[in-house]
Amino acid sequence: MTFKPLHDRVLVRRVQSEEKTKGGLIIPDTAKEKPAEGEVVACGPGARKDSGELIEMAVKAGDRILFGKWSGTEVTIDGEELLIMKESDILGIMDAVAAAKAA
Repeated sequence: MTFKPLHDRVLVRRVQSEEKTKGGLIIPDTAKEKPAEGEVVACGPGARKDSGELIEMAVKAGDRILFGKWSGTEVTIDGEELLIMKESDILGIMDAVAAAKAA
């Protein structure tokens, strides 16, 4: 199934958090927080001004992003848990260097 978000909505796949701390301790599933980092899977065309002019999206599929802890609506598409959120819920785009360091 193909899913295309509408307006200024974005489909996001959460990036899995680390299983261990830097000190080597294993973090149990019950103690893990849901990560606030993800990868954009699909984007809508953008919002519209009152005049009808399209405001293009600042993110695109493949971008690695940070978003608010309580952002988005969880959905399951083809057995995969994803988030749908408005572009305004996205805090920023991580560049490739920062994403590599975070991983």
